[in-house]
Amino acid sequence: MPITLAFAVASTYSVLLLRGKKLEERIEIFSKGAMNSTTMLMIWIFILAGAFAQTAKAMGAIDSLVGILLTILPSQAVPVSMFIAACIVSMSVGTSVGTIVTLVPIAAGLAESIGMPVGVMTAIIVGGAYFGDNLSFISDTTIVATTSQGCKMNDKFKANIFIALPAALICGAVYAVMGFDYETASNIPGIRWWTVVPYMLVIITALCGVNVLQVLALGIAASFIIATAGGETTVLEWCKNAGEGILGMGELIIVVLMASGIMEVIRYKGGITFIVKNMLKRVSTKRGAELLTMLFIWVVNLCTANNTITLITTSGVIKQIADKLKIDPRRTASIMDTSSCIIQGVLPYGAQMLMASALINLSPLEILPHIYYIFALAIMLVLSILLQYPKKYTKLN
Repeated sequence: MPITLAFAVASTYSVLLLRGKKLEERIEIFSKGAMNSTTMLMIWIFILAGAFAQTAKAMGAIDSLVGILLTILPSQAVPVSMFIAACIVSMSVGTSVGTIVTLVPIAAGLAESIGMPVGVMTAIIVGGAYFGDNLSFISDTTIVATTSQGCKMNDKFKANIFIALPAALICGAVYAVMGFDYETASNIPGIRWWTVVPYMLVIITALCGVNVLQVLALGIAASFIIATAGGETTVLEWCKNAGEGILGMGELIIVVLMASGIMEVIRYKGGITFIVKNMLKRVSTKRGAELLTMLFIWVVNLCTANNTITLITTSGVIKQIADKLKIDPRRTASIMDTSSCIIQGVLPYGAQMLMASALINLSPLEILPHIYYIFALAIMLVLSILLQYPKKYTKLN
């Protein structure tokens, strides 16, 4: 069933639950949740992110980025090069699906040229895509986690990097060693250095703590100037690409609005208070609450098969639990985002895995065992919770 239809049914049911009120009053309660400032901020960011990702992709920025990496690094380093490329691209565009759709066809051709199993190379791209999706300042999961928990994106990034970077470094070392088993790459994409400027601007300004809306606006402006002035595309073609990028976010925006409305009805009827009360009976320590947060997200994500929707659905409950036990919002946002990326990364029926398998005509189960980054990230997250690491973000407020 399409996720939009599922949420339409759930939204209708939630309105019906508001018994004893006129239809107009029921819709007003639902709409109050859908129109809150946090939801609208998310939507603005989704719109700008969609426009930036599509316009940068259309002018060949991703092909150039891959070509640059393969030119700079030794020819035997194709696996680690593609992992780094996936990490950088997904950090820039903020979407694992977009990264997979863009890089997997290129990676498949490179895998064949060096005699590497296509499923293994695809798994490398998927792992790198989740690294960037987890850390990107314009990722929808980052946006939901930080806005719902009330912390800045760069603060969540600093807390998250202690978990994600060690996992990435371990996998990068594995891929570097793996590369010596294969031949020299012979199919390197062409390079146009100027096309990667928008990506670099987005990464640098985001890391400097610039507001995400300003970061995206700068990236879009740079994309327009470079694409049109450099003859990559006409003004009308650029506008068409930007429009397609925005429309590509349409389903997510619709679902966000309905999910926010449903959560307002649940809150109004006392559902969140009920859940928090019963969950708190099972935990009394910060470590226990963090483990419960991780497991809670995993269970919900198994049902929704969408990590963004999972965070939207669970964020209210998690926020109340974190406030009760005085958990640092930066820490909570980091655990939420990381947990959602882990479970989404191992779902054979998740959008990312289905897309990757369709592009190379293989079963998801032929890709899944080779996504080493997801497994390393899961181990790092569990250790981080058990050892309460890093200490800076695990102290009581």
